[in-house]
Amino acid sequence: MAAAPPAPAAAAAAQQLRAAHGEAADAGVGDLLVARDDAYGAGGVLIDADALPSDPAVFADALERSVQAWRAAGKKGLWLKVPLSKAALVGPAADEARGGFAFHHAETDYVMMTRWLPQGAPSTLPPNASHQVGVGAFVVNERREVLVVQEALGPLKGKQVWKMPTGLVHQGEDLLAAVEREVWEETGVRAAFGAVLCMRQAHGFAFGKSDVFYCIGLHTTEPGQQPRPCIEIEAVRWMPLEEYVGQHFQRGVPLYEEMLDRCVAWAEGRYSGWRGAKLQAGMWGRERMDTLLWGRDDGEAAEAGVGGPGAGARRSEAAATAAAAADSPDGSGARPAAL
Repeated sequence: MAAAPPAPAAAAAAQQLRAAHGEAADAGVGDLLVARDDAYGAGGVLIDADALPSDPAVFADALERSVQAWRAAGKKGLWLKVPLSKAALVGPAADEARGGFAFHHAETDYVMMTRWLPQGAPSTLPPNASHQVGVGAFVVNERREVLVVQEALGPLKGKQVWKMPTGLVHQGEDLLAAVEREVWEETGVRAAFGAVLCMRQAHGFAFGKSDVFYCIGLHTTEPGQQPRPCIEIEAVRWMPLEEYVGQHFQRGVPLYEEMLDRCVAWAEGRYSGWRGAKLQAGMWGRERMDTLLWGRDDGEAAEAGVGGPGAGARRSEAAATAAAAADSPDGSGARPAAL
């Protein structure tokens, strides 16, 4: 790691840094890299990817001087986005003696690298994305049949398992649009969002990331639709709800049993789930439409005053009292002394 320059040099570097933040020219010999302050992190620096020099040697020299200047100016977290077209700069950036940057994340056309400058202080830079988001489509038609598929790829291939269509939400894609798209792509059926029925979080999925999975109820948009499988699907069909419920592979695992119960309750009209919609969310002159998921009031339970803070505890107490009464010989809730 390069040592900080002596005080006079550090002052000059800081002055050069301030000038560099206002420049737009490519870095050359004796220049610092063009950068700007990170609006979301105190002391953060965002290096301008468009102004990076193409020559690795020129870049290495400019990066080393820039790191020294940023440290002298009290900067903390550095962000370096290296485009695929300038991938040769990754080596000098990762060189501990000159750049000292580490990988943060990568996309198809760039790699993001970071460096935390304060020595002895833990980094407060946000980590890479921790979760992927998946959707499962519980589609019910006008005959109360469930849309099911058998996968042609993956761990369920050849196991004769009929399951709901599933898939991942794309970057920048709304959750509600994603589940409708997955149904159409996998089965050729047009279906519309009805409700979010449940959500599951799990860890240790693809590349060690965690996974959030939304089970979503949908209705077909028109009657009589005949499904057709895509290349990823071995077979697709409409299955009577009773047959779907009776499949053995979903039984014996508490999580899947509860998920199945929520699906059936929604199909039978006993459960409303969460509604979802895109709502205006812009503030301070920034227009934005975001997806919101929310539950409905609990009806009789809400009227009885069991909602709000502490509702879970009150429900648990009520459930325990009811269970105790059911287990006692006389229905009073009193247990024999031996129990």
